[in-house]
Amino acid sequence: MAGQTLNDRLTAAKHSLVGSGLAKIVCKATTEEVMGPKPKHLTYLLQCTNEPNVSIPQLANLLIERTQNTSWVIVYKGLITIHHVMCYGNERFTQYLASSNCTFQLDNFADKSGLQGYDMSTYIRRYAKYLNEKAYSYRSMAFDFCKVRRGKEDGMLRTMGTDKLLKTLPVLQNQIDSLLDFECPSTELTNGVINAGFVLLFKDLIRLFACYNDGIINLLEKYFDMNKKNCKEALDLYKKFLVRMDRVAEFLKVAENVGIDKGEIPDLAKAPSSLISALEQHLASIDKKGVSIAMTTPPPAQMTSVISSMTSTGTAFGVAGQGGLADLTELDTKKILEEEEKRMEDLRRQHEQQVKLQASVAKSATTLQSGRPMPVTNPFDGTAAPAPTGADLFNLNTPSDGSTYASAAKPSDDLMALAANPFADNVMSTAAPIPTAVAPSQTFGGGNMWDGAHQNGFSQPPGGVPTQFAQFDAAFGAPAPREFTVVSAPCQLLLFHFAF
Repeated sequence: MAGQTLNDRLTAAKHSLVGSGLAKIVCKATTEEVMGPKPKHLTYLLQCTNEPNVSIPQLANLLIERTQNTSWVIVYKGLITIHHVMCYGNERFTQYLASSNCTFQLDNFADKSGLQGYDMSTYIRRYAKYLNEKAYSYRSMAFDFCKVRRGKEDGMLRTMGTDKLLKTLPVLQNQIDSLLDFECPSTELTNGVINAGFVLLFKDLIRLFACYNDGIINLLEKYFDMNKKNCKEALDLYKKFLVRMDRVAEFLKVAENVGIDKGEIPDLAKAPSSLISALEQHLASIDKKGVSIAMTTPPPAQMTSVISSMTSTGTAFGVAGQGGLADLTELDTKKILEEEEKRMEDLRRQHEQQVKLQASVAKSATTLQSGRPMPVTNPFDGTAAPAPTGADLFNLNTPSDGSTYASAAKPSDDLMALAANPFADNVMSTAAPIPTAVAPSQTFGGGNMWDGAHQNGFSQPPGGVPTQFAQFDAAFGAPAPREFTVVSAPCQLLLFHFAF
């Protein structure tokens, strides 16, 4: 079966028309292709679990609905997708599965459409059983054993109290048993679907057994301080632990034969069974009142060697469960801190240099604004340099007495950059100078604005009335008094207001 089937495309198109993008991605992740779910679809679903506007019940119900299909490929890929989201998605997804008490009713599932489907149906039923047990464990303990802290110092099961530990270990044992019941030989791992599910089970087993090992170590350390009832339960748990170690070793052999990297498979050092006799003798020496008559504590060397062996096993499984990242030693931590301190010192030095540079630039700007000459190419910064003679095209710098004005004190005095005009020096050298002061408002007949000194296009005959207005009066009769307002500007613009 190569590529998506027509049924897959029709189902995706149906959800596209409805507008349900989430349902479309769920269908694409659980197509009838005999291969594991595509990573891009799994990544999208993981992101959906972290979005506040995505309904977790809707997502879970869509995935559970896919497990009710008759095709073994769709059902198996639906279970794989659910398992992947439980492991790497937001914890809200697992909480919903645990709180809603929903189970995968696949105890009687069988795909009889082909020989391969009939064989895979067995592993689908076992896989669904494990996922049900995983959800039940979360409902019982309110945490996921695969996500708790592990280790000697701050591991949850390593530092747990006696009473809670005796209630927790049986739940953990049941989850491990349901996983080991998968019992898939390497000869059956022949397609991408079952291989994807096996990899997830392998990673879960590594993390679960690391927690299991920490709990048994904590149990042995407290064993000789327990009463008779607790000692009996602890001894039974330790015997079951030894049996499960053999089953875990078989599972790891299958993983190695399948092709999983040997670096990801931890070394499993089997705990010695010789400690059982010492534990049984101690239990027999306790009377009904819980008082030890004859202390038969094993030799410290024996207990120390057992705990040391189990600690090394727990470390190996803990490293494998973290993806090959071992815990940092004190030397590594010190080295990292030194590198971080050096990096912070470099950043501090760069910051100080930047502050000094900014202070220098600000000081230079202050000096320039206080009167230091600036280049003629920048008319807006500081005081402008003296302009050449030919740059005064409009005779703005030539007063009536023949002297020259001082350079502009502010950049706004030379907004048109006339001081840097590139024309020749002798251009407009004979132009008339600008009067030093002009009255804001003058009327005709004053004799100082229309005396012919300025050739501005308006001729004024001796009578005080310009020729243009005399012709106007001859045509339309005697007008009302006229008032002309003249406002001087640097560019010799005249504004006239006429009142008729």
